[in-house]
Amino acid sequence: MFPIITVILNVATGAVLWFGGQRVDAELVDVGGLTAFLQYLLQILAAVMMGTFMAMMLPRSLVCARRITGVLSHEPSITPPKDTVTPTTNSGTVEFRNVSFSYAGADAPVLEDISFTATPGTTTAIIGSTGSGKTTMVNLLMRFYDIDSGRILIDGHDTAHMPRTALRSQVGMVLQDAVLFEGTIMDNIRYGRLDATDDEVIAAAKATYVDRFVHSLPEGYDTVIDQDGGAISAGERQLITIARAFLAQPALLILDEATSSVDTRTEVLVQEAMNALRAERTSFVIAHRLSTIRDADLILVMENGGIVEQGSHEELLRAQGAYWCLHQSQFNKA
Repeated sequence: MFPIITVILNVATGAVLWFGGQRVDAELVDVGGLTAFLQYLLQILAAVMMGTFMAMMLPRSLVCARRITGVLSHEPSITPPKDTVTPTTNSGTVEFRNVSFSYAGADAPVLEDISFTATPGTTTAIIGSTGSGKTTMVNLLMRFYDIDSGRILIDGHDTAHMPRTALRSQVGMVLQDAVLFEGTIMDNIRYGRLDATDDEVIAAAKATYVDRFVHSLPEGYDTVIDQDGGAISAGERQLITIARAFLAQPALLILDEATSSVDTRTEVLVQEAMNALRAERTSFVIAHRLSTIRDADLILVMENGGIVEQGSHEELLRAQGAYWCLHQSQFNKA
C-alpha cells in the first residue's frame, strides 16, 4: 500500500504541474493560484498517506494485542500448592529423592531417578555433556517446572508445598549470560536487595572485585549502563551480577557456566569473586571445564538424564570411570 500511495502522490503532483502549467501559459491561471492549488493537493495526499500508514499498523497492533492478552490470560503450568509451608529456617540443606522429569510431549525422560543430598555450606558441581540434564536439575530446584515423581526437599520442606516467592527468595543465580538493566552500576547491584544501603552495595562490590574497575570509570558507581552493558566488558558485567547475588545473601546459590564467556585473566577474578560468594552457603555449580570445580565437595556426573558417578575430585579420579575419562580428555589431549 505504501509504495502505491507514493506513486499516486508523485503522479498527481506531476499532473497538476503539467495541467496547471498549460493554464498559466494560457494566462487562465496565475502562478499564485497554481501554487496554492498544489499546496492543497499536498495536504490532502499527506492525510491520505497518514491514513494508509494507520491502516497498515492496525493489523499489527491487533496481532500484538492478541499476543499480550494471551500472555496475561495464560495459566501457569506449575500447580499451586494446596497446603503451603513457609520454611522457618534457611540452613540450605537440599535433597533430591528419586526425582524424575520429562517435558510435555517428550518421548524420553530428561531426568530419571535422581537422588543426592547437598549439605549446608558445601559446593555441589554438576557436569556432563550437552543435553544430559544439568540445567534441568537446577530449574526443578527453582520450581520452574513440576516434577513427575519423587521429591525435592529444602531444609526438610517439600518444594511442592512451598510458595514460589518464598522458595525463590532463598536462591541466588548467576547465569552464563549476565543480565543487566538500564541504569547505574549502583542500581544494578542493589537489584539483589532493594532495601540495601549504599554502604552495603559498596561492601558487596568490594567483596566481589567490582570496586576495582568501578573507580576507573569517570562517574564511578553512578555510571549509567544499558541492557547490553555499554562500555564495560563481559567479565565486568559478570562481576556485577555476582555482586548482586552477594548482596542478596541467599541460602542457596546456583552458578550456571558463569566463567564460560570471559578470557583467562578475567576468569581468575570471576572465580575469586564466586569463591567469596559461595562461602558459608550451599552452592550448585554447572560447568564444562573441570578446572573450575576441582575443589567442589560433591561432583555429580550426568549422562542421559541420570547420575552415573558422584563423589569428590580425588574419589572420582581413583574410580577411573566417566569423570576420569572427561578429565583425561581435557588435561591430557597431547
